[in-house]
Amino acid sequence: MPARIERLVTSGTFSLDGGTWDVDNNVWLVGDDHEVLVIDAAHDAERILHAVGDRRVVALVCTHGHNDHINAVGDVQAALECPVWLHSADQMLWSTLYAESPDHDLTDGTTFEVAGTVLTAIHTPGHSPGSTCLYAEELEAVFTGDTLFHGGPGATGRSYSDKPTILKSIRERLLTLPTGTVVHTGHGDTTTIAAETLNLDEGERA
Repeated sequence: MPARIERLVTSGTFSLDGGTWDVDNNVWLVGDDHEVLVIDAAHDAERILHAVGDRRVVALVCTHGHNDHINAVGDVQAALECPVWLHSADQMLWSTLYAESPDHDLTDGTTFEVAGTVLTAIHTPGHSPGSTCLYAEELEAVFTGDTLFHGGPGATGRSYSDKPTILKSIRERLLTLPTGTVVHTGHGDTTTIAAETLNLDEGERA
């Protein structure tokens, strides 16, 4: 049996460039009854720990370094003693919350195996320099953080972001995946590569 995908929605705030906004985040768990990989430990360590239960955590992977995606990492790691992965290009964002660096650099092509399923890191800069997605071919799923949403690209109007870069990342790294691939986003609803190919085309024409 391949790994299963679980979604936990947590609520808190996102702060950058002097502003703070209320947000709901998707925390994704991929695994089985024995082991699990956690993607983006956001806001609520207690709820994340409850969702993990007594399973072994293979890794805690951060899709990028914005505080709303990493602000529960410290407490979750302290409780579970699991390794934390983040692309080194987002170290300046990570450092706004934590003095110590993450355990590992989430480089393009890094692979994780959990419950017999392999997830591969795809570096997709633009929303932030280190933004990285995780693709699980066997599950026909990709976890995109804030790079790609239902309706189009993630925001690029803040520090360390760039619209041409995110569009290039999406076109060259994500829209090349099989069209039936399900896109599990960092906020909001799930979508598909096929749907977002159309959304991106329409957005660029506008």
